[in-house]
Amino acid sequence: MTSLADAAEVVLALPDLYGRLQGTRLAGDFFRDQVLDGGYGACDYLLSADVEMRAAAGYRGDYGDFVLRPDPSTVRPLPWREDTVLVLADAVNVSGALVPVAPRQVLRTQLERLAERGLTAKVGTELEFLVFSESYREAFTTGYRDLRTASRYNSDYALTGLGELDDLVGALLRGMAGAGLRIESARGEVHPGQYEIVFRYGEAMAACDGHVFYKSGAKQIAERAGRSITFMPKFDSGEGNSCHVHFSLWSGDRPVFDEHFLAGVLACAPAFTVLGAPTINAFKRLSPDAFAPTAAAWGTDDRTRAVRVIGAGPSRRFEHRIAGGDANPYLVVAGIVAAGLYGLERELPLPPPGGDGEPLPRTLEAAAAAWRGSAVAREAFGDEVVEHLASAADAELTAFAAVTTDWERQRGFERL
Repeated sequence: MTSLADAAEVVLALPDLYGRLQGTRLAGDFFRDQVLDGGYGACDYLLSADVEMRAAAGYRGDYGDFVLRPDPSTVRPLPWREDTVLVLADAVNVSGALVPVAPRQVLRTQLERLAERGLTAKVGTELEFLVFSESYREAFTTGYRDLRTASRYNSDYALTGLGELDDLVGALLRGMAGAGLRIESARGEVHPGQYEIVFRYGEAMAACDGHVFYKSGAKQIAERAGRSITFMPKFDSGEGNSCHVHFSLWSGDRPVFDEHFLAGVLACAPAFTVLGAPTINAFKRLSPDAFAPTAAAWGTDDRTRAVRVIGAGPSRRFEHRIAGGDANPYLVVAGIVAAGLYGLERELPLPPPGGDGEPLPRTLEAAAAAWRGSAVAREAFGDEVVEHLASAADAELTAFAAVTTDWERQRGFERL
């Protein structure tokens, strides 16, 4: 297995606002000689770029550099690239301080607040995706229309009849295992061509690091196989792609289930929705009768609620079900921690299970307004982070407002 000590190539990567990995490829000897201890420069707009890599999110910089400081604890081999490893980086500004709006730092700040109470968080993520027979280039050429899913019908829990899914999913599992990710399970889902891979739980930051590594690697493996996959929350009118987060509190080596913490998660869910639903498309998934929540309610082993409490005794935990496949895991988990701490600090009572709960925002515009207006968010994250993330939503809304959609043409071309 290739290690940092002998890699011919090192990919230095920074998770951006959407949880995508941005960075550069470096010669292994150059990385070891100069970058491992000294860092490497990258344009500071990377933490303000929108989906199409245009400076957005309230960017007011001059396109200068910040420093990507490698985190050696994140090194993983890339089994699908010969003699190559990937290492995640933290963004450091010219004064040597960590950039507060960088997603890893946003999460780190909340985990430090949790640690002040003698608590840690453990997380496991479930990420759904759709597999298509076409390559990414072929999908692009068609405008992402009339694509063929890699299975023809509902393959929920199916072990046969998965068509082209089997080969690609096998390659994904082997690739991730070779990179050292701990996989718990993999199974078909409801939408034709849909699959879910579940990772074993671990320390919160490491779990999020593994999540973004997997998401990036899965696309590379699919591309090499001549296929395409998408994590977008709602590709069509069928079932969407979610990012469920299993969360547990720990005091030392002992798990803790705290009702005040869960009450805080529910109380803040409407204002914090934008952390798990950062795009316009995400809100098409958050609709009734879609196994996606529409209100801040909880239940015991209830997949129709925003929070599903599962397990018993030491394994008791909750599953946060709001986030879609496009969510940034660092921000989702940071929001869970900040909201839970709010509940702990104020000893909020946990409402009864199965209630209606406060409705979640139905649009990105409403979610951004709720986030921007949240006193809890500003106290927990600070004004800079709140405004930065709200501005990212603003940029998404502005971009969409400038586009004439197929729906508008079909509705209005002849009949209006």
